[in-house]
Amino acid sequence: MIGKRTQLKESTPMGEVSVQSQEGRPAATPSPIADEAAPETQRDDRLARLRSLRSPRRPRIYFEVLLIAVSYWVYSLVRNAVPEQKAAALSNADWLWSLEKYLGIAVEQSVNHAVNSVTWLIVSMNYYYATLHFVVTIGVLMWLFRRHPGRYAAARLVLFATTGVALLGYYLYPLAPPRLMNGGHFIDTVLVHHTWGSMASGNFKNMSNQYAAMPSMHIGWSLWCGLTIYALASAPWARIAGLLYPATTLIVIVSTANHFWLDAVGGMTCLAFGYAVSFAWYGSLPHHLQKRVARPAGARLSALGPGAPIRVGQPAAEAPVRR
Repeated sequence: MIGKRTQLKESTPMGEVSVQSQEGRPAATPSPIADEAAPETQRDDRLARLRSLRSPRRPRIYFEVLLIAVSYWVYSLVRNAVPEQKAAALSNADWLWSLEKYLGIAVEQSVNHAVNSVTWLIVSMNYYYATLHFVVTIGVLMWLFRRHPGRYAAARLVLFATTGVALLGYYLYPLAPPRLMNGGHFIDTVLVHHTWGSMASGNFKNMSNQYAAMPSMHIGWSLWCGLTIYALASAPWARIAGLLYPATTLIVIVSTANHFWLDAVGGMTCLAFGYAVSFAWYGSLPHHLQKRVARPAGARLSALGPGAPIRVGQPAAEAPVRR
């Protein structure tokens, strides 16, 4: 027992016996090897935590709903808080229109007038522009959540990064849509046909920044949806629909005079940035990740129960196959 007085007998060379007493044992001296290994252990722990953060996790429905709702609210708040800078936006629109004429791709006005002459078609496009932008995007997120949980977080990061960099574009390059150009002779199809459509037209024009046309998030989001469906859907018709959706959206944004062709290029550029961010974080594109998130070994072992038999040669953490 530590602290107890003990006596030790020791034989001397002369054959005599001397008695020594000591009070307990001295405290153990830290090992220099353990001290040197401590920083390496801490570094390994930090790397392990970083790898854990970069590994796809099983999404949780309540967290995802809250995250998407808050993110869209912040996006709308920031987008609409960007100074409208009407003079600069109109000047940029004139310059962009002149550039398209120089490049020989300034067909927006002809498309706008041609489609506007078919009432049922342009009215359908007005509703398409106002609704599918949100409905399809949310639908694809829900599909990923349920059918591809291992790829959900990476795909969601693509969408969020795309939208985030778009806000920077709205701030740095205010741009008026074609329907608001001075002397552009474009038709605002929502006003002409009295349909509920763009938040930047009619009764909603005071609720949204009308001079945030570059880049087009209708193209950025629709192309994200289309590429995701094409890469992950198994049915051929679904993959074809995935490719047709952004192509149709491009026709709609031009026909309704809400965007130039080059706004669509801006949206594609933002989407490329979003994929780059996701690749840098997860080390792979979303569709190359595992479809489902692997359960931890401890969780699989506990799922077997304490009395479950383990076969020789079978890993202890392997769960029984369910058919």
